Amino acid sequence: MVVRPLRDDRYVVETDHGTYVVDLDERSCTCPDHAIRGARCKHLRRVAIEVNEGRVPPPGKRSAVCAVCGVRTFVPIAERGPQLCDDHRFTPGEFARDRETGSVLVVTELTTERADEYETEEGRTVADYETNVHYGGHEPVVEAAYVESLRAVDGVVDLEGVRRYGFPASRLQRLGRSHPRVAAAPTTDAAPV
Repeated sequence: MVVRPLRDDRYVVETDHGTYVVDLDERSCTCPDHAIRGARCKHLRRVAIEVNEGRVPPPGKRSAVCAVCGVRTFVPIAERGPQLCDDHRFTPGEFARDRETGSVLVVTELTTERADEYETEEGRTVADYETNVHYGGHEPVVEAAYVESLRAVDGVVDLEGVRRYGFPASRLQRLGRSHPRVAAAPTTDAAPV
């Protein structure tokens, strides 16, 4: 059996005896076994196996390629722009180290803009900066603030108003998950790199 995802969260299952459409959310299949007898058919089971094994995207997701390592990953259907796999995706509040300077930063946002598209306050793209020449212009930009620029208010770090910088995703190295006392703030324009 060959399983192919459709754009509407359903799957086509091709067999030697026919082609059927499976809907995991509705637990339905167009094969006679399911349509007539209401049985949980082999096509439903096969799609579930393919999803669980990571060979096809689950409902609500589509296949994409990580802009850093090229590994296939599944992302929400509506996601646009360059994508990152779980190993390279950053989340706001997460700590990272700048591979060029060794400085520690806190991530404020993962954008959907490429480094060769994202413009800084200076009117240059992130990819145009000399320090980013060895990183992919096709990579999404990660906005981050230098840890030494952060201040705590009542024991909680507030990122609002902190100057943010844009980096190609592979320039940053993950240090660990976010600290519970770092509160992400609404996005503002990124400062120059």
